[in-house]
Amino acid sequence: MEENLFSFGAEEPGHSEIPATDSDSGMPLPARLRPRSLDEYIGQNHLLAPGKLLRRAIDADRFSSVILSGPPGTGKTSLAEVIARVSNSEFVRLSGVTSSVADVRKEIAQAVTRRRINGRRTILFVDEIHRFSRSQQDSLLPDVENGNVRLIGATTHNPQFYVVGALLSRSLVFLLQPLTEDDILTLLRRAVADPRSFPGRRVELEPDAAEFIARTCEGDGRRSLNALEIAVLTSDPGADGVTRVTREVAESSVQKKMIVYGDDGHYDTASAFIKSMRGSDADAAIYYLAKMLHAGEDIRFIARRLVIFAAEDVGNADPRALQLATSAMQAVEMIGLPEANLILSQATLYCATAPKSNSATTAIIAAQADVEKDRVQPVPLHLRDSHYAGAREMGNGVGYQYPHDHEGGFVVQDYLSVEKRYYEPKNSGYESKIKERVEYWRSLREYGKDDGADR
Repeated sequence: MEENLFSFGAEEPGHSEIPATDSDSGMPLPARLRPRSLDEYIGQNHLLAPGKLLRRAIDADRFSSVILSGPPGTGKTSLAEVIARVSNSEFVRLSGVTSSVADVRKEIAQAVTRRRINGRRTILFVDEIHRFSRSQQDSLLPDVENGNVRLIGATTHNPQFYVVGALLSRSLVFLLQPLTEDDILTLLRRAVADPRSFPGRRVELEPDAAEFIARTCEGDGRRSLNALEIAVLTSDPGADGVTRVTREVAESSVQKKMIVYGDDGHYDTASAFIKSMRGSDADAAIYYLAKMLHAGEDIRFIARRLVIFAAEDVGNADPRALQLATSAMQAVEMIGLPEANLILSQATLYCATAPKSNSATTAIIAAQADVEKDRVQPVPLHLRDSHYAGAREMGNGVGYQYPHDHEGGFVVQDYLSVEKRYYEPKNSGYESKIKERVEYWRSLREYGKDDGADR
């Protein structure tokens, strides 16, 4: 950092000074500091750098519908407002939570009137568009298509799952990323330098405090500005009239570190957790476990995933993994948090470091595919139930050989009327021993068939 502190009054390139007003100061800091141009907008260079699609669409003023998705605090609303400014459009904001179809129709009717009278177009911004029902989303289609409004939808969810296909096909879809720590530092530097931020106050933000906020706010610009505002407004000015935000003040102003989770975070993190265990990376698996626990994930969900993983990915390479995972699931149910963390940690580390085999998984998938697609094989007569009157007269159970009556508890006889191999044990952990036995028994069966023997 070039300067020892961020101080109020520092000049920022591309920043136009607009005096703060009383109404401005009554708004939350993130609202007061919304960017007024693309030059003031911070972050999302992968979308807004010169030559990028979204930047080209904005500069050329050639778009009809845009869907912006991304975590909270990444600038979706701010970007929509900037686009409205750049395109000299009326900006109308609706909420996916509180707005109805009637609200949509009313704003569209006004947009049509506005364009007919003065030629000014309208950008209809729908925040949390994923909360609109299918019928509400469908109601936007005709007017988006004929240009009555230009739609910008914002969502923290995956639009592929939450926005109707017809609307997606008519929209440019962009994913906003969490702000980097450098982005947050720039945002904080501009905040203390902007007269809209803290009218009547002189503010200094120590670099250590700024770095703490940037590191703990998880790429959420809104959260970083809220932390700065709390720090400033709850601190008394020094003898020189300057309000100094120190690391200690910043730490007391940032609440417990929150993790952006939601539906996508739930599935993405669980996927990374499973794949890390499958890849035998115990450190990564423990990290994702810690992330899920911190985010408040249901510990029973985590425990169930461990049980499934033990069967699917460890299998007979270490049969104890399933026993341990099942015990962990039961223990988690009985004990609960916070001690359940220890149980889940043990089970995670055991599964991650266990030898791996998915042979049990591939075996059942292959067998199920044959059952579903091919002719269902009849049970050989000698294997059928013979414990009822008249069964043997029908041939049921006749010729069955009891394996325990034979040396080694094994006898060659037909158990399936067709030649099929579903289970292919691997040379991994305990399953290597299972493989030896399976191959030995299969060789005996082959030998018995070659001899024409019924053993």
